[in-house]
Amino acid sequence: MPDITLAMVALLCLAALAAGWIDAVVGGGGLLLLPVLLLGLPSGTPAAHALGTNKAVAIVGTTGAAVTYARKAPVDVRTAVRIGLAALAGSSAGAFFAAGMSTEVLKPVIMVVLLGVAAFVILRPAFGTAPAPGPATRRRVLAAIGLAGLGIGFYDGFIGPGTGTFLVLALTAVLHLDLVTASATAKIVNCCTNAGALAMFAWQGAVLWRLAALMAVFNLAGGMLGARTALKRGSRFVRVVLLTVVFALVANLAYEQWLA
Repeated sequence: MPDITLAMVALLCLAALAAGWIDAVVGGGGLLLLPVLLLGLPSGTPAAHALGTNKAVAIVGTTGAAVTYARKAPVDVRTAVRIGLAALAGSSAGAFFAAGMSTEVLKPVIMVVLLGVAAFVILRPAFGTAPAPGPATRRRVLAAIGLAGLGIGFYDGFIGPGTGTFLVLALTAVLHLDLVTASATAKIVNCCTNAGALAMFAWQGAVLWRLAALMAVFNLAGGMLGARTALKRGSRFVRVVLLTVVFALVANLAYEQWLA
């Protein structure tokens, strides 16, 4: 366990709980959890340790949410697993290149990506409100494997925050899923990306295991609760949560970058 105060440990656990709920509803729990880890860990801690610990926490909550969704949502598990295997390879490659990533590089990149997500969702008000009729074509499945699997998987290993959100958006756009089904599918894929990235970070010794284990308990509770909330409230609720989370985090990161 790193040398941090009890109050900071409590804050990290609460952040893990909230991140688990957010991640299950709309993805992107790492957009909350990673900045808190970057701020909460002692100065001088390598950014890779925050990234690796984030993965160790997130995989637990993501797995809990995936199981909850799979029991009740109409998920095409076969397609999700195929995308997930590609994502595992992509995230492993991304994590390999992330060891030298500077904390100062992370925040501006995350802000730019978040603003792009917000603009897309605002300009497409009907996005993800209803699924397309019939199963996805082979071409669309292959496109999802390339974009959501290899592409977003690499991003997840390399930087990480927002992966769940980007998976939801990509799966909704490419496979024409509604937002709830896309969230459910994204959880299965995200389990694979987390596993690939975590394996690489663990191999590099960049995971704070005791802190991660404590935070993971809270993340699991948040993930299972968030999945139940999304299933009950539907796609419009998911969209509102998505935009709220995006703008809150952009404001927070901008403050830390230029005003704090």
